[in-house]
Amino acid sequence: MRVLLVEDSERLRRSLTTALKSSGYAVDGAGDGEEGLWLARAHDYDVLVLDIMLPGLDGLSLLASLRKEGNETPVLFLTARDAVEDRVAGLRQGADDYLVKPFALEELLARVETLTRRRYQKRTSMVRVGDLELNSSAKTVSRAGNGIQLAAREFALLEYLMLRSGQVVSRTEIEEHIYDDLVSPMSNVVDSAICALRKQIAVGSDSRPLIHTRRGQGYVLEDRAT
Repeated sequence: MRVLLVEDSERLRRSLTTALKSSGYAVDGAGDGEEGLWLARAHDYDVLVLDIMLPGLDGLSLLASLRKEGNETPVLFLTARDAVEDRVAGLRQGADDYLVKPFALEELLARVETLTRRRYQKRTSMVRVGDLELNSSAKTVSRAGNGIQLAAREFALLEYLMLRSGQVVSRTEIEEHIYDDLVSPMSNVVDSAICALRKQIAVGSDSRPLIHTRRGQGYVLEDRAT
């Protein structure tokens, strides 16, 4: 999952970026509203985390511009002000959630996770496809009751495919949502990651394949026995 973090405090931005990346998110950061708006227009993010008080273009104006353009990406506002009128103004501009500074990193991660699920119309942290289960809160994966250990990026890739189960997901979409750095058009990093993930979720000799290739289109995760 890919997150845009717009926060003018470099120290806080670094701390939040580290925490988000440790939880498997790809993160882009900006220190002012103008750069944040440019990034939000240039990329397809799963969640936007915006400070309200930003130099150049404040968070409320940034969000207003995006909503006017039809961008419905979930937004979490960070604010040092807890006045009711500030929260109301943000909600009317299309904000999805608020977090008042100072806050615990665990709470921010939980709220980002919730907004990510909301984008993909999932109400709980548990996602199931056939006998494969993923818990986005506990960061656990199991198949037919057998636990599967995945690294953070592998977990993020599987989560993205499961949240979009039944849909064809292109290589470009995977690159955009999972990887921090630009991936060369000639790179096979996505194909290699998919190949490795297939092997890791093939628990037991009778496990049905769940990740299928659509040649020239991408990949689809689905249980074709159902």
